[in-house]
Amino acid sequence: MELFDQIIDRKQSHCEKWDKYKNQDVIPMWVADMDFRSPKCIIDALQTRVEHGVFGYTGVDEGTNEAVVDFIKRHHNWEIKKEWIVWLPGVVSGMNITCKMVEGNVITNTPIYPHFYKAPLNQKREVIQVPLIEKNNRYSIDFEAFEQAIKPTCKLFMLCNPYNPGGTVFTKTELEKLINICERHNLIICSDEIHCDLILNENAKHIPIATLSEYSKQNSITLMAPSKTFNIAGLQSSYAIIPNVNLRKEFIRASAGIVHGINLLAITATRVAYTSCDGWLEKLKIYLRENLDLVQEFVAKNPSLKLLDQDATFLAWIDARSLHVKSPYEFFLEHGVGLSDGEPFGDKNFVRLNFGCPKSQLKEALKRMQKAMDSLL
Repeated sequence: MELFDQIIDRKQSHCEKWDKYKNQDVIPMWVADMDFRSPKCIIDALQTRVEHGVFGYTGVDEGTNEAVVDFIKRHHNWEIKKEWIVWLPGVVSGMNITCKMVEGNVITNTPIYPHFYKAPLNQKREVIQVPLIEKNNRYSIDFEAFEQAIKPTCKLFMLCNPYNPGGTVFTKTELEKLINICERHNLIICSDEIHCDLILNENAKHIPIATLSEYSKQNSITLMAPSKTFNIAGLQSSYAIIPNVNLRKEFIRASAGIVHGINLLAITATRVAYTSCDGWLEKLKIYLRENLDLVQEFVAKNPSLKLLDQDATFLAWIDARSLHVKSPYEFFLEHGVGLSDGEPFGDKNFVRLNFGCPKSQLKEALKRMQKAMDSLL
């Protein structure tokens, strides 16, 4: 697809992804933003808003709230109310607010996106870590180990669905088991669902955990955003969905004076993304599926590497334990590919590869990685 094949030079744009390896012959395949232009309708809307020329304090309009409600109903069959939405500059902010709000320690699965460790620690909360298991060639939850790990001081479960890293989309049965455990132990559920729009496995379906029971509805904080979906992370638009009015008030109180809503350009981009970009999103998912195929083909050619089945996200979690190198991250970096080091996620023997980029860039990165693999022969 020509839409996503275009190479965009980001080296002069002060972006974190490319500046990390500035003036080095390294292809950055790490942080979770894509190297594609955002949808044209978003760009046009932003240009129109900028042309207005006045950038004063701006609140979120009813149209933008309605756009969120309609998009979530359309894509995830969840009927939310506008008053459930709390706007945030980022999902990470929402995680930190939740940890500040909930008086108690936290349980989560591992390996996981590093802010699942950082957010509780920022509030001096203990983090109970329960490793995922491999089951039927995908990552799943060891429910017995999970429940056994819960301490009386534990008050919050932090869930990532779709899972980052690994790309698992948890099934209805898996989510219901988690809800039942949380209900038995009276845990609040904070569910990071930021990658929910990027389902690549046509047999997988994202189910917001808040939709599955009255307990999960009344005891959950769901974090979502258009940022990964439409490649607008730099505009900082996210939101929490909190059906329980008392929980919502506590969340807002915990954020008071620290975290505000979103800026006027984020409002514009979000409204247009959620009302006018479904066609672009469908084309993106096709392209990402093709890119994932290329990554899977590369891994299949190299028995020392392993990649489980992936349902969602543009982030491949590659098992490099059988390489027997000190650091897989450093190993591939020496050959000109900058992946995410697995250590901050919880396992230094893995790397995370971002395949949200033009095919030509991905193919060059995989070519360099293959050269690295061949050097071990």
